[in-house]
Amino acid sequence: MSHPEGRHDLSPTNGTSPRSTPPPASRPPVLESMGGTAGFVYSTVPVVVFVIALAVLSTKAAVIAAVATGAVLAVARLIRGERLLAASGSLTGVLVAAGIVALTGSAKDFFLLGIWVAFAGFLATFGSVLFRRPLTGVAWNLLHGGTYAWRTDRQVLRAHDIATLAAALVLGSRFVVKQWLYVHDATGWLAVAKIAMGTPLTVVAALVVAWAFRLTSKRLVDGRPAEAIAQQEAELPPHQGASR
Repeated sequence: MSHPEGRHDLSPTNGTSPRSTPPPASRPPVLESMGGTAGFVYSTVPVVVFVIALAVLSTKAAVIAAVATGAVLAVARLIRGERLLAASGSLTGVLVAAGIVALTGSAKDFFLLGIWVAFAGFLATFGSVLFRRPLTGVAWNLLHGGTYAWRTDRQVLRAHDIATLAAALVLGSRFVVKQWLYVHDATGWLAVAKIAMGTPLTVVAALVVAWAFRLTSKRLVDGRPAEAIAQQEAELPPHQGASR
């Protein structure tokens, strides 16, 4: 028995159609796009050089040593074939920090940029959760073309609330600890805090974000084509041609 013309377009037998083809695989995690764990390690080396140089040299000489170290590391990473944005990111931070020290003449101001960046990041991440638009979910949707109604899925929204709050916790704790050390002129301990609260906490937060990304892709990308096909088939009327 044959079905009415066009009926086959609503119930494809191979489980795929142009509208149900999933988007390309997720891009590398944010941690990898920023140079991976090594990128965060590279960013701490100029800080260590700055603190060591500050103990035996003038503030100006310590700043020059930190900038020179950052430049050497950036060139080495470019030679290794890393992306320009990832390779130059830490050097840019060192240059800005050095500029602030040059303006103020205070060694502790080398860490001022990081303190206020952490504060701004905390406000952005925590605020996005309060407004029910967690930033990790917004980022996932942008990476997938911005076409998914991810906020309507409670499990997905909850996962991104958790992931964004994890990032907010890391950023907020950095601001509180470093600001306290800054107020008390503990330049050496500021370096220790930057290293201890840098890569380790970033990796933990990145793992939580990666979990939220995987869960979202599983529910909205991997599972959606099959669900759409099943819904289309359920909406079809009984085969009218069977009785003819």
